[in-house]
Amino acid sequence: MKVNEIMTALEAKHPGEKEYLQAVREVLESIEEVYNQHPEFEKAKIVERLVEPDRIFTFRVTWVDRNGEVQTNLGYRVQYNAALGAYKGGLRFHKAVNVSMLKFLGFEQIFKNSLTNLPLGGGKGGSDFDPVGKTDEEIMRFCQAFMYELWRNIGPDQDSPAGDVGVGGREIGYLYGAYKKLAREHSTGALTGKSYGWGGSLVRPEATGFGAIYYVERMVKQTGDKMEGKRIALSGFGNVAWGAAIKATELGAKVVALSGPDGVCELPNGIDQEMIDYMLVMRASNRNKVQDMADKFPGKAVFTPGKKAWMVKCDIACPCAFQNELAEEDAKELIANGVKYVAEVSNMGCQPGAIAAFQAAKIPFGPGKAVNAGGVATSGLEICQNAGHINWTAPEVDQKLHKIMNDIYDMCVKYGTQPDGTINYVKGANIAGFMRVANAMLAQGII
Repeated sequence: MKVNEIMTALEAKHPGEKEYLQAVREVLESIEEVYNQHPEFEKAKIVERLVEPDRIFTFRVTWVDRNGEVQTNLGYRVQYNAALGAYKGGLRFHKAVNVSMLKFLGFEQIFKNSLTNLPLGGGKGGSDFDPVGKTDEEIMRFCQAFMYELWRNIGPDQDSPAGDVGVGGREIGYLYGAYKKLAREHSTGALTGKSYGWGGSLVRPEATGFGAIYYVERMVKQTGDKMEGKRIALSGFGNVAWGAAIKATELGAKVVALSGPDGVCELPNGIDQEMIDYMLVMRASNRNKVQDMADKFPGKAVFTPGKKAWMVKCDIACPCAFQNELAEEDAKELIANGVKYVAEVSNMGCQPGAIAAFQAAKIPFGPGKAVNAGGVATSGLEICQNAGHINWTAPEVDQKLHKIMNDIYDMCVKYGTQPDGTINYVKGANIAGFMRVANAMLAQGII
């Protein structure tokens, strides 16, 4: 495999799809040496097949807003690779959603799902629908219209979407209600992230954040350090950051920053349970303003408009909101402020320049496909519970999640340890995820 030749061909076929091409290049550069040790991969053209999705669905979504006006959005589902199992990946509702974004997210999802060691293929979907400021009734009507177009192409043994940015338990409920009506069957495995009581799993809303902190805990222990007392900056205030705040606090760390599109809230004394609970109120409000935290707790939170979480001095930085949110200049600010560990909880949350800066500074950096795998891992556990008609307790799910994240961390160390003893977590995650998928593709023939 020659990375530059493959990338030149891809750039000609997919002009302007920067995020997708960036994700592919990162993986190919990580796996090149290992790949070239397997001539059977080259003969079967594993990489050339892997970088292209199996299929992409694009469809119109028409719905009626609160004023009786007809609105039209675009919906998408990228079914990327099913070598390991039925397609699995979230639905994202955000005004910036487009095919390139979903292709990069779907490509990343292949390796993330592979790392869990569960039978999950990779996919992603969503719409350019913006839920901010919408009423529950508008969101319900949009979800129903979206599912009207998607339902024939999903199912527990075909494709099982979950939530993502802009899609939480409320949206999954509306989507599943429409699916059940259209499919005329109560097949809870068709969607994950459902509410507990009708097919959902305990710990699922918190799972991505919990899993991320379990991974960070191992990164910290790897250096002989401990989580107790560590200052953590989180971007975002949705389910991911909420789960991370809960688990970090449980482990004795101190969450000192939350951010949103409007700015950052510094929490000088750390976040407490009342503030953690209020994060759910903020998420449900559809206002998308972190300033609400400072308005609610004026003595505990200080809001600075237009700034990011990375301005606050911290030991651990965890981007939890959106892709490419942490830029090279942010990385330099964090390094100057003495950050010791960085974990990319959002998918591709750091720009390439930022990752390079952290690695050059010898700061342990955990990549999103490994760090945020806890969400899809728990979705896999939800599917297992649906199939077996069982309900595990929260401690049982949390214990299984903890083991999966420890196993993922160990694989990253196995494949990412360098000759000088340092660990390249990005390389380790990419190789570990790729090898399982590549061997499955090889075994299943040229299809």
